[in-house]
Formats: sequence, C-alpha cells, structure tokens
Amino acid sequence: MPGFDTDWPADSAEFCPHPGAEDFFVVGTYKLEQSEQNQNHAEGEESAVSPSEAPKPQKRRGKCLLFRVDSDDRFNLLQETGLPAILDMKWCHREPSATPVLGIADSEGHVTLHELRTEEGRLHQLQSISCASSEVLCLSLDWSNRRTPSNGLGNLVVSLSDGSLSLLPPEDSTGLAVTDSWHAHDYEPWIAAWDYWNTNVVYSGGDDLKMKGWDVRQGGSAPLFVNKRFDAGVTTIQSHPHMEHILAVGSYDNTVRIFDTRKPLVPLTQADVGGGAWRAKWHPSPARKNDLLVACMHDGFKVVKFDFGSNAEGADAMLSASDLPWEVVKRFDEHTSLAYGVDWSFAGEKSGNGTLVASCSFYDHTLHLWRA
Repeated sequence: MPGFDTDWPADSAEFCPHPGAEDFFVVGTYKLEQSEQNQNHAEGEESAVSPSEAPKPQKRRGKCLLFRVDSDDRFNLLQETGLPAILDMKWCHREPSATPVLGIADSEGHVTLHELRTEEGRLHQLQSISCASSEVLCLSLDWSNRRTPSNGLGNLVVSLSDGSLSLLPPEDSTGLAVTDSWHAHDYEPWIAAWDYWNTNVVYSGGDDLKMKGWDVRQGGSAPLFVNKRFDAGVTTIQSHPHMEHILAVGSYDNTVRIFDTRKPLVPLTQADVGGGAWRAKWHPSPARKNDLLVACMHDGFKVVKFDFGSNAEGADAMLSASDLPWEVVKRFDEHTSLAYGVDWSFAGEKSGNGTLVASCSFYDHTLHLWRA
C-alpha cells in the first residue's frame, strides 16, 4: 500500500494487544509550532524587544490517530484525539474481560489514559496524570504487566526530560497516581522499561551515555548498576517477554546490544543496525522469540534475528556460540525521513507472509503497513 500522510510528524506506533481488538493500532504525532512572534525573531524582523515582548515558549502539539486494519491489510482512520505533542504510547496488557487501555506520554508533563471502546471504534479519555510541570516532557512509558495481564492496570514507569523517573501504580480500579519520583540521569532519559520477569526492577537509559537498573522498592536511592560503556545516548530498552534475563538495548551509536540482566555491564552480543536505534521490540509470539524489530532512524526499519538456539527457553536462554549470532533478515526502506515509530501486530501470522508491522517516520509524516 502507498504511505498514509499523518499530517504532522509521526514518532510512535502501537498495535493493540487486547484479545479481539488486535486489528486496532494508534500512531502519535509531534508538531513544534512557532508563534508569529518567534517567527518574526527568526526572520530578523525585530532586532530589539522589551521583556514583555520576549519570545514565548514554542508550543508542541500532537494527535493520537486511531486506525483499524481489515483482512486485506488496508486500514482506516477512525479518530483523531488532540493532545500536547506525543512522545510515547503503550497499551496495557489486560484480561479479555477488561477493556483495552492506552497510556500516552506527552510534552507537557502529563500521562493520559484512554479506553478503547471497540464497538464504537473510539478512544475515550479516562484520566490525565500530572508527572511534572508543563515545561517538562514525558519521554517514555512502560507497563509492568506485559507477562501477567490483569483485570486492573499494571504499574506504569515514566521517564521525564528533567532527568527523573516517576512510578505510577494503580490508585483504584480505573486510575493511576504518582507515588515516587527520583533523579535518574543528568541528561534526558529517553527510555524507561520494566523487567517483565521481575517487576521490582526498572531499567533506564539516557543522553548521559548510561544505562541504569533500579529497584523500585528502594525509591531510587541508588541504582542497582550503572553501565557507562556506550558511545552515544541510550534510546530504547525492552525486556524479552518470552526469555527471562534477556534485554535489548538500542543507542544513537547505531548499535543494538543484547544483555543478560544478571551481567548488565557486558553485552552478550551487539548488532550494527546502520542507524540510531530509536525503538527495538521483540516479536510478540514465542515461536519467533529470536526476532527483534528496530526503528533505525537514518537507515529505515529492520528485523534482526538473533541466534538463541532452538532449545533456549526461560532462564536457559543464551545466544549460541555460532559465528553469526545475529543477522538482518528484513528491511523496509520506503520511508524518506527519520524512522521512529514501529510495532508488530499481535494478530499473528498470515498464510506464511509474516506478521503485520506498522511504521511511521518524522519529517515526511508518513505511515506504512508491511509484513515481516
């Protein structure tokens, strides 16, 4: 299919994992608007102004676009929800009897929760939680209950542009509340992610070239470890949902590293993905536990297959000692701008053609669906 124009720059794509709603997905956009006054300053129309006429902060605007895919991999835009600029989105994994809930991190220090009403094909906002002042951006979020879907909500961790992490456990059956925040990084922490196998542990990575582990029971008093062995900022982290102790970590240094969480300072292997790895996501099916989907910023989207061995399961999962512990098995280069948002569909394979993937790019504000 030809690309879909998202109108504003797109940076996040997430398929709904909820049983019976796997045909829904969302795309988040981020538009930086200059005020007319700022535009005048940029064009040099005024050389001096009084303090009352000083340039105002630039406004960041966004939309959450809700789509539905049909049996022919065609998709329809169902709804646009206006918000501050969107940095990250994640669906909460819930029991089939519960309704799908989406968490959105925005550019004005808020996380909003939205319920998907499948019969309407619409999102309804449930709650807006302030994690920081409106000048602070919520950069990423992650739900703790990926492996243990529940009727309620999981715990949410959020990373913020002031260097902090915030913990938001369920306050009641429908909402979250910030119960703890701590300073985690000296520069922007682009990513925070739960250990899906030990939900007392959170990992974070940032522009200070560090990855850190945290025990949330200790309130951020001291990290469990600090890995300083990166050549650029750490941008993405995901715990493997099907193999305990396995962690994928991406960086601006064009590399995805695979770690054993028991030895988090030295990677098991590292893959050169050709561009900064903005997002990395393990395949949702245990049958394809070796496959990692990567948004490679300046070098398109790729599927990297790691050789964990045919018998690797759970705590015994280790990369094999083969000469080729990883390889790029699929790439998608139809985007002409920064490759940012990407996700696998949870709907499963289709007649040997692979899993549906949604990908979106920034300056060309384009969405594509393809199979890998």
